[in-house]
Amino acid sequence: MRLDPALQSAMLAAVPEMRAFALSLCHKRDRVDDLVQEALLRAITNIQSFKGGNMTAWLFTILRNNFLNEYRKSRHEVSDAEGYFVATMTSQPDQEAHLQLAEFRSALARLPHEQREAVVLVGGAGLSYEEAARLCRCAVGTMKSRAFRARARLAELMGLDSPQDLGPDRAIQAALSGGNLRWAA
Repeated sequence: MRLDPALQSAMLAAVPEMRAFALSLCHKRDRVDDLVQEALLRAITNIQSFKGGNMTAWLFTILRNNFLNEYRKSRHEVSDAEGYFVATMTSQPDQEAHLQLAEFRSALARLPHEQREAVVLVGGAGLSYEEAARLCRCAVGTMKSRAFRARARLAELMGLDSPQDLGPDRAIQAALSGGNLRWAA
């Protein structure tokens, strides 16, 4: 698109004032040139809507509207320069989780009833040892022993050295770790 030389001269003459205006809006020297450039690009793209008159005022209006639009958008964005939030938003592939869950269910089914009950109540349901013991009508020490043996047997059946070998599935990790207990290999 070829711009009328008079309009081009008027735009170029307004650049220093536009820079000063942009600085007054954003207060960041590194953003000033970007705002001015964007305003000029929009002005050139929409030059047919310029009805004559004060070119500087028209450019200021474009610059101000562009700045306000960017500001409104940025209020809904989270600053993540280090990439921390983006990294936490990733998800693991589903295929491996389904296989792990199937393997876990199979191993869980092979446990004796008391051990399976203990690991499900303490690890899966998140009950304390005291709550699980009361529910099963046994001593707290018995519940701890059953849960420990269940976790050890599950790890053996699944060929695991530690809960980290389980991957991302929190239900499986919780059942093997027993909530508060540390992993005992």
